Amino acid sequence: MHSSKIYRNTLILISFLLLIVSCKEVKENNDLLKPEKEVESVKVEKNIPNQKLTAEQQIASAILSAPIEVREGAKVYGYGNEGNFTVLREGTNEMVCIADDPNKDGFEVVSYHKELDPYMARGRVLKAEGKSGVERRDIREKEALKGLLKMPKKSATLHILHGKNGYFDIDSTKIRNANYRYVVYIPFATQSSTGLSLKPNSPGHPWLMFPGKANAHIMITPPINEKK
Repeated sequence: MHSSKIYRNTLILISFLLLIVSCKEVKENNDLLKPEKEVESVKVEKNIPNQKLTAEQQIASAILSAPIEVREGAKVYGYGNEGNFTVLREGTNEMVCIADDPNKDGFEVVSYHKELDPYMARGRVLKAEGKSGVERRDIREKEALKGLLKMPKKSATLHILHGKNGYFDIDSTKIRNANYRYVVYIPFATQSSTGLSLKPNSPGHPWLMFPGKANAHIMITPPINEKK
């Protein structure tokens, strides 16, 4: 009788210990399965000051705007110690990336196909000359029509990762509080040549901007993830 009671108590103790271990494993598994975006949303910070990143950090953050397959060999533009726009890394493939401008509010890194570089580079020169956005667009339009400005032969994509409160998390090497926007340049494309609407039919839908112009492009803006 006494041994039977001991046996029964031992079984109860073992069952209790197994229950504790099981609960611990469930908690650990749930933590592992928790979406990373939800974890990041807890860390959201507001009014992030403009960052002064090193050349290595600029490269690491800029290439995150590009497709994974081409990040390693992408050319990267960024900013020197004096704030001068410069090449931080030469590239070996078709992608060009631009680091965040530390002198501008918010956060934005960009990547685009190298066939867009002449158009983008010309825009930077005109901006440095004090030309407004409309003036830069009109000047480049005229130069493209005259054959003075080389444009993509077919199409070329630009990727933008941006956020008002975005920043590069140096510890995790990730960009926080930012969202993507995609632009596909198709010089002189029209609504009839693409079948696209001239405005988004619904959030995230592609549409054609500047139809018939040298800088005609498809805009794709995925809906913003509020938890990001």
